Amino acid sequence: MRIASNTVTDTILNQLQQGSINQSNLQTQISTGLRISQPSDDPSAYGRVLIYQTSQREVAQYAKNAATALAVSQATYAGLQSVNAVADRAGELAVLGASTLGATSMQSYAVEVNQLIEQAVQIGNTKYNNNYLFAGTAVDSPPFTATRDADGRITGVTYGGNSSQTSIPLSAGSQVSPSTTGATNTGIETFITQLIALRDALNSGDTSAVNATQAGLTDSGNLIISAIAETGGVQTRIEAAQSDLQSRSATLDTLISNEDSTDITTAVVKLSQAQTAYQAALASASQVMNTSLLDYLQ
Repeated sequence: MRIASNTVTDTILNQLQQGSINQSNLQTQISTGLRISQPSDDPSAYGRVLIYQTSQREVAQYAKNAATALAVSQATYAGLQSVNAVADRAGELAVLGASTLGATSMQSYAVEVNQLIEQAVQIGNTKYNNNYLFAGTAVDSPPFTATRDADGRITGVTYGGNSSQTSIPLSAGSQVSPSTTGATNTGIETFITQLIALRDALNSGDTSAVNATQAGLTDSGNLIISAIAETGGVQTRIEAAQSDLQSRSATLDTLISNEDSTDITTAVVKLSQAQTAYQAALASASQVMNTSLLDYLQ
């Protein structure tokens, strides 16, 4: 059978080209540490890597959500702790005011309670990341509006937020609300109203009226403590979700690495073999392509 010389030449050139491509691919794998740089390198593995990377992006977004939720929850927790400190001191002053025998002492307690009222309103209108913490989802406006008398003292407070809570997804099947409930927010309003009643009773020197405020202050204190405990539980949930997300991210990293990473030792050996084969092919091609019809006529 007669084989055209150009067919032999084309075959040799194709083999040399493929050898050069193999070397280039191996050199790229060694330099980058990646086995797959394009779908044709391993279509099945490339498809799995795409799936893992999509899952990894989802996990990264949930991790950002968890970080945001935790920060809001921590700010809320700190705010509630401050309200609780006000409630504790108000309870002490109510006990002292109910047992005192002098109007002067009661009025001095009233001055301190007045400061506690101002402090409670300020805490109630706390902002985090430019959003009001105790406003439900109506985060753009101060939730607690104070009414003042001619002397500038707060005589009443109105809650202007709502009872909704923002939900932040931590996974495809779970979410968390890091802010306080509507009941807690309106409870703060009630607590401030009770502080106003305590101050006014102290100013009037009416020990019976002072004593009457204690039960309401105790109820408000219990509500705040319950809200603190609930917020702490939310933080625990978020931290557990963060741990799970970190574990999932590490697992996906491993799966991607198993599919995509190059075994450097094996790649170096293959590159050496490919280079040796390429040099041998070059030598062989040189001999074949230098042979002409005159060589056969001699």
